[in-house]
Amino acid sequence: MSKASRNAAIWYASDGYDPGTNGVNGRRMVGESFLKGFFRHADVDEFVSLTQGHSGRKDFALVKDRYAPTKPHRAVFHGQTPQIAPVGTLYFPAPNFSDLCWQRQAFGMNRYSICGLTHTTATQMVMRGFFDLRAGPQAEWDGVICTSRAVRAATVRNIEIAEAFLRNRFGSVPPRPQLPVIPLGINSDDFTADAQARASLREQMKWDEDDIAVVTIARLLPYGKFDPGPLFIALQKAQEQLGKEKRLHFIACGIFGDSHSETVFNNCAQNLMPSVTFHHLPGDDPVCRKQTLSAGDIFAFSIDNIQETFGLSPIEAMAAGLPVVASDWDGMRDTVSPDVGIRVPTRSVGADASQPEAAGYLSGEFSYAQYGNRLSMLTQIDLRQMTEAFVALARDAQMRRRMGAAGMRRVKNEYDWSVIVPKLQDFWEELNSIRLISGNPEGRGSHHNPVGTAPMDIFGNYPTVLANRSDDRMVAVGDAARLKLIFEVRRYDRLGWPAEKMSTLEGALAALIARGASGGTIDELAADLGWNKLTVERCTLFLQKYGLAE
Repeated sequence: MSKASRNAAIWYASDGYDPGTNGVNGRRMVGESFLKGFFRHADVDEFVSLTQGHSGRKDFALVKDRYAPTKPHRAVFHGQTPQIAPVGTLYFPAPNFSDLCWQRQAFGMNRYSICGLTHTTATQMVMRGFFDLRAGPQAEWDGVICTSRAVRAATVRNIEIAEAFLRNRFGSVPPRPQLPVIPLGINSDDFTADAQARASLREQMKWDEDDIAVVTIARLLPYGKFDPGPLFIALQKAQEQLGKEKRLHFIACGIFGDSHSETVFNNCAQNLMPSVTFHHLPGDDPVCRKQTLSAGDIFAFSIDNIQETFGLSPIEAMAAGLPVVASDWDGMRDTVSPDVGIRVPTRSVGADASQPEAAGYLSGEFSYAQYGNRLSMLTQIDLRQMTEAFVALARDAQMRRRMGAAGMRRVKNEYDWSVIVPKLQDFWEELNSIRLISGNPEGRGSHHNPVGTAPMDIFGNYPTVLANRSDDRMVAVGDAARLKLIFEVRRYDRLGWPAEKMSTLEGALAALIARGASGGTIDELAADLGWNKLTVERCTLFLQKYGLAE
């Protein structure tokens, strides 16, 4: 297979890849890290971007030039997606890409594959997106990369429920997209601990070797990431067991989502772990993130919210050589193995007991934040085992070093982009093979698109008549100056994307003037100009609209 079969055009918009400009969140942090890793490690002949316009092309090129300055970049714009060829796959950094499937339908289903990626899968938009995907022109040569086994199980269940509805109503469903498990990656060297940063922050805090820093890096949203209450209770109980032997401190490096979140963290720290000092560092500052990982002794990630799907921060902590105490929750089941940390058992309610959350969220009775918050209230992390994990690691420096070293090895071998990017390329090659083998079965290349039908196919009965390209003969009765005046006073250029450009209209009028008093038909003008008949039809309708032709 060629390198093009192992490549993918990258759907790019800065909102998905630029946390510095658009704000720090997991999706953008992953996007930024992916681009850096992809440019460094992809075995391709060229990088191909799909963007909305020239600004997106320029932004993509700037990032590419930073990490792969010698390799060429080819830009394709929305609406021209088949031009990604010979590359056969479009990579979209989200799981719900039914709109892209409908856009592809205009060109034929087998023109290229589409590869999505799971992030948060709990929002109504994403859950409905899986239904839309299965009900739309998605094909078996498309794929949704699931970043963990747990999120794949959730995705499959979403799809099963959608298929049961569709099968019951329509009798059958098309083949599913491919659903491989490929984890997210990091650029592991970016997270190597810095001894100077460790010494600086610990000196600032006046900590010595008996002071144990438990740290986390996360969005500080008690309703949308993790409830700090159970974590703080466990840390307080751990401090009570340690007595004067070790002193525990907690650093939360992150951004408070709002004043409510900040109040919750501060109130919980003050009332639930009075014997453990609480410190906050800004998560949007790379220096603070580096200091936090470098100065820490134990990394905590007590997730109890369905918003999480993978958990990138524990991977970063492992790369920094920190042992991890994490809840046994979604992606951490894959990433936090017994040699690198301790997973604390979790428990939640059964499906039927969570039906009020489904009904309330669907009806709009409460928001997504309230939806996640209610389910978090119904999720338990074993406090006794979490306390024991902190006590054991605080007391045993050798255990911390052993787990930290194992974590660094694990990240290098399993989660560095140098390992993950080839796995992505393998999958793109697989999608390409499935697509090429499929051929073009009857109906799969239909240009009749139920969500993108040509408007005058639907509204053709509105006007008295439609244009007749062979029989409608017209003559010019206006000149270029009049055309320019009309275009300007009507301010078509101010709206952007006029039906036809001024230069095209001028060309059509000039061709009609050249035909003199005998005039011409659409077919004849198209032959004179060497233009597409559809373009000539559009131009001559405009000229007749304003009395420039009749």
